[in-house]
Amino acid sequence: MTTLEDPTRTVIGDGVDRVDAPLKTTGAAHYPNDHTYPGMVHAALVGSTIAAGRIRSIDASEAQHAPGVLTVITHLTAPQLERGPMTLLGPSPPAPMQDDRILHYGQHIAVVVADSPEQARHAASLIKVEYEPAEALLDIDDPRAEILDNPWGLDTERGDVTAGFAQAAVVVEERYTTPDNTNNPLGLFTTIASWHGDSVTVHDSTQWPHNVRTSLAQIFQIPESGVRVLAPFVGGGFGAGLRVWSHTILTAMAAREIKRPVKLVLTRPQMFTSVGHRPNSVQHVKIGATATGDLTAIEHRANSSVAMEDDDYEPVAAGSAVAYDCPNALTRDRQTRLNIPCPGSMRAPAEGQGNFALESAIDEVAHALGMDPLELRLRNYAEHNPVLGLPWSSKALRECYTLGAERFGWSRRTPGIGSMRDGDWLIGYGMAGVSYPFYQVPCQARASVRRDGSAYVTSAATDIGTGTYTVMTQLAAECLGLDLTKVRFDLGDSDMPYSPQAGGSGLTGALANAVHMACGNLVKEFLEIVRDDDASPLRGATAEEVTASGGRLHRTDAPDQGEAYTDVLNRHGLEELSADGRSTPPDPQKLGMATAGAFGAKFVEVRIDPHLGLLRVTRVVSAIDGGRILNEKTASSQIIGGTVGGISQAMFEATATDAGTGRIANATFGDYLMPVNADIPDMEVIFCGGPDRATAVGTKGVGEIGLVGIAAAIGNAVHHATGRRLRDLPFTIDQLLL
Repeated sequence: MTTLEDPTRTVIGDGVDRVDAPLKTTGAAHYPNDHTYPGMVHAALVGSTIAAGRIRSIDASEAQHAPGVLTVITHLTAPQLERGPMTLLGPSPPAPMQDDRILHYGQHIAVVVADSPEQARHAASLIKVEYEPAEALLDIDDPRAEILDNPWGLDTERGDVTAGFAQAAVVVEERYTTPDNTNNPLGLFTTIASWHGDSVTVHDSTQWPHNVRTSLAQIFQIPESGVRVLAPFVGGGFGAGLRVWSHTILTAMAAREIKRPVKLVLTRPQMFTSVGHRPNSVQHVKIGATATGDLTAIEHRANSSVAMEDDDYEPVAAGSAVAYDCPNALTRDRQTRLNIPCPGSMRAPAEGQGNFALESAIDEVAHALGMDPLELRLRNYAEHNPVLGLPWSSKALRECYTLGAERFGWSRRTPGIGSMRDGDWLIGYGMAGVSYPFYQVPCQARASVRRDGSAYVTSAATDIGTGTYTVMTQLAAECLGLDLTKVRFDLGDSDMPYSPQAGGSGLTGALANAVHMACGNLVKEFLEIVRDDDASPLRGATAEEVTASGGRLHRTDAPDQGEAYTDVLNRHGLEELSADGRSTPPDPQKLGMATAGAFGAKFVEVRIDPHLGLLRVTRVVSAIDGGRILNEKTASSQIIGGTVGGISQAMFEATATDAGTGRIANATFGDYLMPVNADIPDMEVIFCGGPDRATAVGTKGVGEIGLVGIAAAIGNAVHHATGRRLRDLPFTIDQLLL
């Protein structure tokens, strides 16, 4: 059959338009908030106004008698629930409203159900709560807080870092901090739950329908077959939809109690306390190097915050263990338990924070040595995975450095601090080397060809705007030899074959390999049908001997000997033929190589007005090794979107928590700063390298890598322009006034 290396292929890699664009631009794409059911009612949440303590009393009598109210559920009336299961991303968050304890500000302490959303919100405001406050732990440096050392078992150590620093001519040791950031997808998270006996149908703003299915089944002690989760379109996520949050559970709880469909839409302030956030971090990085720029030791210690009874996964320092060819390296991660809402993944989790510290410190080493920052990185390039000692399955980072520098014009950079000017503006050039770890887990897909010659391919994935609908349509069309218009790819339904989450830059790889196998197995099914068919030119042919093109299979060495899928189906009286495929993650030891995630190099130009403290990013070049690129247009869009997120992380975003109450003080779009069009410069994306050797399709994922390194590159450019080393995100005017 046609392979992905076939030079005659026509659609893989092409920057075709999104197949779901007509639905979205015409308003025909139904998001969770767009659905309705006969007799559907509405829910509103009540959040705690203290960060720690207990509920002394809760009076819902006035709310229960308010117009349109059907029920009010509190911890006093809520059923006992099981905690959700262990997932690929760690344990589920705690079940909601199970006792009177308050663990963070905004914690859901009541849910009101009424005929209309307005009635539900009004009734929620009538609930009276008396608290027994306790002193909240809100500061990551609070000595009273519980510390979790090496919570994920990912700390690393090789060589002898003490000896390595003793050998160094230059040692840089600094502290870097990153704040809480909040995901803030445009679409407010919505859940609709409708029970039918012991079965429930749920529309949810999730990036992982199967996780919602598994979790609700365990929480409510019903079979997984009794839960159907639908999320064909999601209004953004950035990681916020990866966990099953309490509002989803409470919606299902309320719907079961009143035996009517219930819809719950979070408010924007509730999005800041209900669906995770990027946890803040305090990082200490120490790097030693010889006078010629050879790294002798890297030590990276990171502390990030976590909620009181949660187990969020965020190994901030781990990436430093494999970033450079350094004989002595130590990484340590720990977490501090605080009275904060449960954190969760936010685009480029862990690496988004850890790379800022590492790549800022690398730049500081280069400055101390008087060496070009690009030269220092190339000198310490890791040809092999430093932890496993195995060659990478692919790595084009050197090419990223070279082509990115050429396209950016790095050679025009003069090394002196403040040496580049345009009138009153100081100009700075900065860069960063970046990577994002390989992530791939099992996935399943099903492919069918119908008597009308069309193909239908499914998997229970989600498309949060990344282009999954489109690239999987392209891949299936390529594998089956069909025109794009003849292929329909559907997703977002937990009744479809199992898919992991849309996150961690792992979905495209896992799903693409499953789709590739399903299509390959479907070709084999067609060949099996005609194996003894005297009427078929393909009689006795094997998959290795045929090519799929033009809606037909033909012998590769004799293109005239073949027939259309439709002919086979018609002759054998079949309406359609289907086959399943599954992908499994590769084993590095069996491969004899280290599985590689994406790599890249980021180059940034900034301009600074030293009198006003104004910082403007004026150019960004991102050179990316993302393995095989299935669609250059959607992949470039991912890098551009990630770059905007990186600029936002560097210069704007910080979730502000009031130190006295634990209340988030900027939980609106009017107060939480994010960039607008005027803040975003010209951006150029270059793809380097080729297919990764670890998997059949050869993709590596580009969803996270676009954000990683932007903050460090901007900070390094600021230093080049001003001589000021900014080690605390975000970079603000007061840090830049000279």
